[in-house]
Amino acid sequence: MVDMKSIIAKNITALRQSHKMTQIELAEKLNYSDKAVSKWERGESIPDVIVLKTIADLFGVSLDYLLEEDHEPAPSAAKPESEPEPSHHVRNRAVVTLLSLLIVWFLAALIFAVLDTFWPDLHGGWLAFIYAVPVSMIIWLVFNSLWFNTRRNYLIISLLMWTSLASLFVNAAAMGYPFWRFLFLGIPGQLAIYAWSRFKLRPNK
Repeated sequence: MVDMKSIIAKNITALRQSHKMTQIELAEKLNYSDKAVSKWERGESIPDVIVLKTIADLFGVSLDYLLEEDHEPAPSAAKPESEPEPSHHVRNRAVVTLLSLLIVWFLAALIFAVLDTFWPDLHGGWLAFIYAVPVSMIIWLVFNSLWFNTRRNYLIISLLMWTSLASLFVNAAAMGYPFWRFLFLGIPGQLAIYAWSRFKLRPNK
């Protein structure tokens, strides 16, 4: 009797290794936990048909390929999805991100210079630098979502929340309003971000 679990486990393992992909990397692409991938590769469980189709598409093979014990090796001509970006692409994207952040701080410096020069009585131009911090977090979040490791987004969102609350606190304090209690909003906010990060991983199957 054909042991379908063993066949699928062998094929998933072979495809993953041929594409130089770790179990964690495969799990991230499938939105599952690495423990689930480990169970599949040990033959302890089988992914549902939707996940099998996703795996097949990911590695450029047919669904039948995953179910067959004897077949030709998977085509390797196509560039695997997990292959790292060329180093110059990564460097260029990092430079673009850095330049975008520098533009934010240039604008903050410009606002400060204009207000301090033409409206010195306002005494609030320095707040431009305070608000430049959460704005920088937003810029970082956008480019990280487009080009870099999206799992870092949870950290960036946490920094965005805390720097936004801190900016509001500093602004209120400068106006004579001690709104330090608003910082406590960060506690449930941080818990919500943590819960969200855990929700993205499906339970082991």
